[in-house]
Amino acid sequence: MDSTTGSSPDLLRRYLVLAVLYLAEGVPGYVLVAAVPPILREQGVSRATIGMLSLLLLPMALKFLWAPLIERFRPLPLGPRRAWILPTQIGSAACVLALGMIQPTDIPALVAIALALIVLASSQGIATDGYAVLSLQPHERPTGNAIQGAAVAASVIVGGTMSLVLYQHVGWQVTMTIMAGLTLLPLLVLPLMHEDVAPPTARPRPRLRHFFARPEAVSVLGLALFYRASEGLVKSMEGPYLVDSGMSLDWIGYLSGASAATVGLGGSALAALAVRRHGPHGTLVLLGSLRSLCFAVFALHSLGILGGLYPIGTAAVFQTMIRYMEIVALYSLFMQVCSSDQPGTDFTLLACAQLIVYQLGGMAAGHLAEALGYGGLFVLATAISMLATWATRRHATGFGRAPGDAGRA
Repeated sequence: MDSTTGSSPDLLRRYLVLAVLYLAEGVPGYVLVAAVPPILREQGVSRATIGMLSLLLLPMALKFLWAPLIERFRPLPLGPRRAWILPTQIGSAACVLALGMIQPTDIPALVAIALALIVLASSQGIATDGYAVLSLQPHERPTGNAIQGAAVAASVIVGGTMSLVLYQHVGWQVTMTIMAGLTLLPLLVLPLMHEDVAPPTARPRPRLRHFFARPEAVSVLGLALFYRASEGLVKSMEGPYLVDSGMSLDWIGYLSGASAATVGLGGSALAALAVRRHGPHGTLVLLGSLRSLCFAVFALHSLGILGGLYPIGTAAVFQTMIRYMEIVALYSLFMQVCSSDQPGTDFTLLACAQLIVYQLGGMAAGHLAEALGYGGLFVLATAISMLATWATRRHATGFGRAPGDAGRA
């Protein structure tokens, strides 16, 4: 990596690169997650078929399995991350364009193209994560992680909301063509990525077992799994509970759509300030306490102790903001334990692990709600959240500064 000086233009360059890379990585995914399902339903596709399409996102949670290969090989004679970002982004754009060439109701073709798209976008994400770890100095990480979170929120707006609006006015093919063009955005910032072109020498080959050989990395992994364990329990049942409580679908759509993206953008900025002042652990303790309070509101409402829709509507909005803020703090903590020898592998493993436990919680929530009722589910989630917050405080006391081995790009 080149040794940049940290001047203001250089810092803005790196922030700009990260913003564009993460936005372009997220847009294709949210086209599939947020825009395609309602379009398919409008076209008469069954809910069962639409539900099964969620399995297409599995590569995003399992991409850590091929992360070492992304860092080990270079398909092009470019910098180690540009060598992957260039072909994967072109491939992603081609897949989105191909979606426009088929009818959305052609499910076999849709599945094949979407699976290729998710694998390509996930691979681009591995390279981008590695660049983020190496390009940010410790004091720059809170802002850099906020950019990551804000890019995710912006991806919801561009890939989800914008796609649906365009579809209503210009149809499927034109919408996918526009989205394909937006997916090519990283090509504009690749010249701004400063990386060595020469192959690395005398460095260990990236492997997953190298991550597990470092106790500080394993301890952060365990903390992340525990910290995120309660969120899927509540999030997956939030919408059904609001419906059963009498909230209209348009208000639920506002809370989960436009409000989520708007609050997410603001929450990422607030989290960056909190991490600068209190550090990742202190920020996670604060957010965990607030999250537990939101979960408690749902629990008290479901048990009949609180009434009306305003308490749970407000709690739902704050939960959204807290989730975006948590990602900023968690990612900042993840970067502290990533090795410069395999930054993309380490970061991807940590990010995927916390995503998997979140998704598992969501899968279990329905069964728990059936067995325990909404009240039992929300009480359980509140208790787990409180315990995780306590564990985070304890983890902070025994967590020394991770070796500052991550360089800059």
